[in-house]
Amino acid sequence: MRTAILISGRGSNMVSLLAAMAAPGYPARPVLVLSNRENAGGLALTGSVPTAVVTSRGREREAFEAELDRVLVAHGVEFIALAGFMRVLGEGFVRRWQGKMINIHPSLLPSFRGLDTHARALAAGVRLHGCSVHWVSPGVDEGAIIAQAAVPVLPADDEAALAARVLAQEHSLYPAALAMVTGGQPMLPGGDGALACGWAP
Repeated sequence: MRTAILISGRGSNMVSLLAAMAAPGYPARPVLVLSNRENAGGLALTGSVPTAVVTSRGREREAFEAELDRVLVAHGVEFIALAGFMRVLGEGFVRRWQGKMINIHPSLLPSFRGLDTHARALAAGVRLHGCSVHWVSPGVDEGAIIAQAAVPVLPADDEAALAARVLAQEHSLYPAALAMVTGGQPMLPGGDGALACGWAP
């Protein structure tokens, strides 16, 4: 499946997705890495995969999303993986790509939607934290959960230590989840999300 990866920053999850997609038999292949920020560090790490920038700063949402959609269609994109894409997408765009767009979020959804998830998890005193891959829906981080991975919250943890432990799980969970949904699984699953921790052809 022709897949675009959308980023806004360093692109660490993008790198893990690209590495997985290079394996023989992986059911998705990257045709575009797109950022809404010209200075996104991940744009320099895409290898031979084409890149594009659709700037969101200072633009009306409708104009930004219309250009975003135009670029995706021009590259023949069939599926979208948001990987640190720090822009809330409007309902019209989400409806256009619903069932074809997933995101990774650094918490065990439905807990800690939105930003600053690791600090909020520490403040809440939870003993398990983690990450979730979910379908993108009009509500922020409210789409159906596809896969989750959990890590323990240790007594000595600060935000940076917990974030690093979660990020390591993101790098294996996201490629596994993308393989699952592009490899013939139902495009809009119902019920509880599945735990995934790796992918093999």
